[in-house]
Amino acid sequence: MPTMMIIPLLLFHITFGMQTLKCPLNLKPDQKVLLNFYRPGEHVIGGITNFKIVKDYLYNSFDTAPVVYWFPQASRAWKLLSFLFAFEEINQNPQILPNITLGYNIYDNGVTTRRTLEALLDLLSKGEADVPNYSCGKQRNTLVVLEGVDADMSIHISNLLNLYKIPQVRSTFPPLILRDRQHSPFFYSTFPIETNHYLGILKLLQYFKWTLTGLLAADTESGEKFLRLFTSILDQNGICVVFTRTISSFKPDFKEKDAGLLYRKVKVFIYRAEIETFIDGFSTTLNFLLMKKGYVVGNIWIITVIWDLTLRMSRTPKFNEKSYRILSFLSRTNKKINFDNLEQLEYFIERSVVEIYSCSYSKHALSVKDWAKCRERVKQKPVSQELRERILSLDGYHIYHTVWTVAHALHEAYSLQSQRRITKNRNKTGIQRLQPWQLHPFLHISQYYNNSIEGVYLDEKGDLAADFDIMYWVRFPNWSIYKTRIGSLERKGCSEDKFKFRMDKDATGRAVGVDEPLPSSWCVDSCLPGFVRLLDPMKPVCCYSCVPCAEGTISTQEDAEQCVRCPQDQYPNKDRDQCVPKVIIFLSYTEDLGIILTSFALLFSLSSGFVLSIFVRHMETPVVKANNRDLSYLLLISLLLSFLSSFLFIGQPRRANCLLRQAAFSIIFSVAVSSLLAKTIMVVLAFLATKPGNRMRKWLGKLLGNSIVLCCSVVQVMICTIWLGTVPPFPDSDMHSQAGEIVLHCNEGSVTMFYAALCYMGFLAAVCLVVAFLARRLPGAFNEAKLITFSMLVFCSVWVSFVPTYMSIKGKYMVAVQVFSMLASSAGLLGCIFFPKCYIILFRPDLNRKEQLILKSEREM
Repeated sequence: MPTMMIIPLLLFHITFGMQTLKCPLNLKPDQKVLLNFYRPGEHVIGGITNFKIVKDYLYNSFDTAPVVYWFPQASRAWKLLSFLFAFEEINQNPQILPNITLGYNIYDNGVTTRRTLEALLDLLSKGEADVPNYSCGKQRNTLVVLEGVDADMSIHISNLLNLYKIPQVRSTFPPLILRDRQHSPFFYSTFPIETNHYLGILKLLQYFKWTLTGLLAADTESGEKFLRLFTSILDQNGICVVFTRTISSFKPDFKEKDAGLLYRKVKVFIYRAEIETFIDGFSTTLNFLLMKKGYVVGNIWIITVIWDLTLRMSRTPKFNEKSYRILSFLSRTNKKINFDNLEQLEYFIERSVVEIYSCSYSKHALSVKDWAKCRERVKQKPVSQELRERILSLDGYHIYHTVWTVAHALHEAYSLQSQRRITKNRNKTGIQRLQPWQLHPFLHISQYYNNSIEGVYLDEKGDLAADFDIMYWVRFPNWSIYKTRIGSLERKGCSEDKFKFRMDKDATGRAVGVDEPLPSSWCVDSCLPGFVRLLDPMKPVCCYSCVPCAEGTISTQEDAEQCVRCPQDQYPNKDRDQCVPKVIIFLSYTEDLGIILTSFALLFSLSSGFVLSIFVRHMETPVVKANNRDLSYLLLISLLLSFLSSFLFIGQPRRANCLLRQAAFSIIFSVAVSSLLAKTIMVVLAFLATKPGNRMRKWLGKLLGNSIVLCCSVVQVMICTIWLGTVPPFPDSDMHSQAGEIVLHCNEGSVTMFYAALCYMGFLAAVCLVVAFLARRLPGAFNEAKLITFSMLVFCSVWVSFVPTYMSIKGKYMVAVQVFSMLASSAGLLGCIFFPKCYIILFRPDLNRKEQLILKSEREM
């Protein structure tokens, strides 16, 4: 009964305009018109954007309708027409939604949060009054809300629409927070994400070597996030953010990150622009920078937008009678922009809106809001195809295809109505009414339908991304605009560097009327290749010093963060900016040192053979018979082999050479020294045997000498056998000891065994030297003790000098020193012991007689 009494009372108040109900929120009447474009349909798609086609008005009285002004100077009515064209094509296409008419309810938000929420409140209200969840009068259920407002407003819209599970489809950059499905499960975007072209900005800065920048962004939550995120990215890549500024019409904010006047060197400004605030923000920033003398002229802007700037830059103010230049990103669209006269185009657009829509002032009895409601005329004059294409060639193609994305989702949903029961409710035409929450699975699929942008793909996180063209814009003082494509940022594949950055080096120089090259913006000159950056913790990261690369390292790029070592087979050049192949070296027969050593080896070999032939020819002479002829032959043969073994050390090391040369050297020299030791011992025993009653006479003979040589040599043979059987020498290359050279040598396998063989040979030489020194004054003709003593002094001197020299040098000279020591010590033995005897045999045969031997022995007694 009480309810029946309230309803007549409400009707009475509504009828006579004497309502006494007050809004629970106690709102005051708005001072601005909320513009609304409406067309009924089975499904109504809501839209919130900024048309900016109505001026503010002054209230004469609360009952007087405001005056709506249409003026082309600030028109964005092409957005509205883009909506209209999409709905018109969809409703006339029997293949997409047959028997269904799409309606729309589009609002101008006036770029304010309050008016955005007012429009959203009206969309959520099912009746004529702005009362959510209250149904009264004509029903107009909102199926989807399309929006292209700034990021912060989009977040507010999402928070409200989530309560009703109504899909929200965005036609511009999706805010970072709304890309989180858990936070915003009903948010969709047909526009590529913003973060991808942050990489493009970074590549631009690195390509042009700009290390000093200033960051600007709108005074919004998204702008603050951009400043924090991108400042961190630039700092990590060695680019200094000298200042940041948030653009606000109420309270401009300017923050310098570094002290001093470093900001005056900044010639590159990075501006995070949003589609709704670009013009005002850009103009405000230009005026702000004008106050900083010398801070604007010749600078360049990098703008984080991917829409065409032609129409927007035409509205930016003249600035100091100078051209200003902009680098931006442009999505690759199927529509090509072609403007002849911007003002004329805007006039035609505005005139088309006036002809298509009929607007009137309206205010509902239960609402305190003022409305300028515009309905589509029943009979409208068709827009020419040329004008239609030009309108869609503006940024309206994003709106146009966003509407088509929703249409595709609806089509998919109704295509499955025979397989599932959508709802029990049916409208008057008998068509099943789709509810907003039932559209989500199809929108999730349909968000990839955006065929207005070329190169669209889903990234690894499932977000919509696209390839971009890098555009160069010049705004001249006469309002004309020049643009050209100078590069691109494209997806590369699944490699670590996922994007391919391309630049046309000469593109910026083709701008007509601009003679100035692109500015430089850095703190210090770049470090040349061959140098590395040295950061100073007391200075900004971009103000560094350049120091040469360390020995053995190079840097091939400018501003290298670290030097790198060359591969093992290469070495740095003089400037340390590239690696060059190392030269392969070894002790070759063709080089001067190899030729000299080979010549001496041949000469001494021939000399040994000549001496041996003389001894064989005169074997019956006293000089040859004295001091054991067989040991002399063995010593001569050993010396001959020692000279020939030096050839194993000359030439490119091979496996056979490496296996034989140290073993042959050790054994042959041990046999030679053992022969000398046996000769010396035989001299001592021969002297002792001449004394009466001495038992040493029985030891004299060939057996004793051969036994001494055999026993001493067997020890060396055993050492070499163990050496070759365990860790034999092998061919190797030394890439580090000599700069710019790869030394081919024989790795001894075991250094211990090498020095063991050498030490044993030295031990035999020392024993031989001591015994010969003690026997040097023994009487007897042709006593060799003196000759052996002198020859062993030469032999030991050579090899004592060899050890420190061999250990202190590197490369092929180690081999050369060993060959020289072999030749010198062998030549010393040959010359000191056999040349005096050859002299007697060849030139003093009178001394080579037995009588001379007896006489000399008697004189010595």
